[in-house]
Amino acid sequence: MSDVADSPRQWRSTLGQAFRAALAGLAYAVATQRNFRIHLVAAAIVCGLGIWLRIDSADWAILALAIGLVWTAEMFNTAIETAVDLASPEYHRLAKIAKDCSAGGVLTAAVTAVIVGLIVLGPPLWIRLLGTSG
Repeated sequence: MSDVADSPRQWRSTLGQAFRAALAGLAYAVATQRNFRIHLVAAAIVCGLGIWLRIDSADWAILALAIGLVWTAEMFNTAIETAVDLASPEYHRLAKIAKDCSAGGVLTAAVTAVIVGLIVLGPPLWIRLLGTSG
């Protein structure tokens, strides 16, 4: 049997259900994950700086990718931690390794995003604050 819906109406229903499930996952992360909320605030600050500095569309694209990378990593981390808790409610060394590696992925994404932010926003911020390019 094919995973493809048999009719356009069925496809729309399935697509709508998929979007609702995805939005429910985002809502869960915002409601329950402190670090996800911290990353949302950081992204808002970065976007505010981007607006203030009037960065160009290429820089916006780069920042959007960096922000999206961190949010995606946080979502995967939440999914992995939740699945590990379900599969292994008692402490297990391998469950700890899975959770630690997942958290390490978020840290890697966040550090990468900070570096990208400094590269993109640093020079125009320097010029804006000090009035010099060097």
